[in-house]
Amino acid sequence: MTRVVNDGALIVQSDKTVLLEVDHPRADEARAAIAPFAELERAPEHMHTYRVTPLALWNARAAGHDAEQVVDALVSNSRYPVPQSLLVDVADTMDRYGRLRLTDSPVHGLCLVGLDTAVLTEVLRHKKITPMLGQRIDDETVVVHPSERGRLKQALLKIGWPAEDRAGYIDGTAHPITLDTETDPWELRDYQRLAADSFRLGGSGVVVLPCGAGKTIVAAAAMADAQATTLILVTNTVAGRQWRRELLERTSLTEDEIGEYSGERKEIRPVTIATYQVITRRSKGEYVHLDLFDAHDWGLVVYDEVHLLPAPVFRMTADLQSRRRLGLTATLVREDGREGDVFSLIGPKRYDAPWREIEAQGWIAPADCVEVRVTLTESERLAYATAESDERYRFAATAPTKTPVVRAILDRHPDTQRLVIGAYLDQLDELGAELQAPVIQGSTPVKERERLFDAFRAGEIDTLVVSRVANFSIDLPEAAVAVQVSGTFGSRQEEAQRLGRLLRPKADGGQAHFYSVVSRDTLDTEYAAHRQRFLAEQGYAYRIVDADEYLGPALPGDTA
Repeated sequence: MTRVVNDGALIVQSDKTVLLEVDHPRADEARAAIAPFAELERAPEHMHTYRVTPLALWNARAAGHDAEQVVDALVSNSRYPVPQSLLVDVADTMDRYGRLRLTDSPVHGLCLVGLDTAVLTEVLRHKKITPMLGQRIDDETVVVHPSERGRLKQALLKIGWPAEDRAGYIDGTAHPITLDTETDPWELRDYQRLAADSFRLGGSGVVVLPCGAGKTIVAAAAMADAQATTLILVTNTVAGRQWRRELLERTSLTEDEIGEYSGERKEIRPVTIATYQVITRRSKGEYVHLDLFDAHDWGLVVYDEVHLLPAPVFRMTADLQSRRRLGLTATLVREDGREGDVFSLIGPKRYDAPWREIEAQGWIAPADCVEVRVTLTESERLAYATAESDERYRFAATAPTKTPVVRAILDRHPDTQRLVIGAYLDQLDELGAELQAPVIQGSTPVKERERLFDAFRAGEIDTLVVSRVANFSIDLPEAAVAVQVSGTFGSRQEEAQRLGRLLRPKADGGQAHFYSVVSRDTLDTEYAAHRQRFLAEQGYAYRIVDADEYLGPALPGDTA
């Protein structure tokens, strides 16, 4: 019989899975301890499953954690003895990071240096890597073609030898930028300063902060540190204009110094805000706006919502390795599995603050997450059962039975700013008509979107029905209730972004309420469980309730 050696919340297994007992009194402590190097895989009610992956270990190593700290986190929080083979593998994996380094030689330029000659020799024999390299100078050093800096890092990561990039960066064109903390007095929060400092010391990389925690302010601080021309890439025009307003308010930048490069305008200024959509637009098979990257001697490139970086931008970013690069995101989860490319081409994670930690400090609102399960009618169940496999999720997600449930939930929160969020436009149009609320979707003109968002912020509209265009970078500080009716299948990043619409601290100090209305016994339920994984990792627990609880009479205390 296995001997219990510790009252820990973890069970660490030799296959690199780590089980976390959710109800254990030390669960939060254990979750925080393993967060830098373990990824959540499954999150049922009582036992969450994490996996210790090489990429997570390398991110931890780049962020300053060593193998001894990782081993201690596992051993001190584990209920049973940790398998020795796993501890050895953790140390060996973390030791692989930095055995190869990219440096800038005053004589030879960009070089790959092997702290371990055998590793360098192994890499040089790899057929995909050899074409990126030049002359071998000595046993430890080989010249790298400067244009291959990014692609080489990608290739090395894929074969398990991630290189530490110490080749430095060009300063770019100097441009004075300071934080304006006097006009409307404010100061950087401690974690924002730590994030900006961690980025500056690392040179390039990713800052992970919850939605509503002020990632734009971190970027402004990084710009003030860099004192250089800056290219900012954003998800859409509305988000870009929000960035512009924030920079005008928080920094010394003026209207004339900030340009917009979007579908409507093509301005290149010392600080230029461009949309991913325009950057990746093709004409006759060519990316016609690529010259934006070369049109200015940028000192800093900022990637907002880096977890959404379109694949073509990775190719562009491979050519930008001499520029400082700052990625901002609430979650490094990518549904396309390209987290490794973010690590290679933007940089490793430089700072990561757990959502609950920022909530405990009062900088984001506490949130109550509820999954409301709806029972389909017989006709809806039959339609679902006979649908083609690729249409089943749509049938379940857009079931008309959800509509009265959505209304009942909203009725529990009168006099509150409320969002109804979904993925299917016909469903959103029907809900907009039923609720007599405006609908914002991809085809809504930018000016109309801005007008409706402004009216919502001002309290002139209390309910908006929005598609996925509102998932990202939209600041709606007083939104306190969101009802999610459908999504992009099982997207964890989308779930995090949607909850993030609610997390700005409320003027009355109140709680946020996030509802997912899900069709029982369908793919909708399966995808909901997958979507919730990232938030479960951050410590959010979903209550599962039956829709009848909302369709019945209001209960005392239900009103927000």
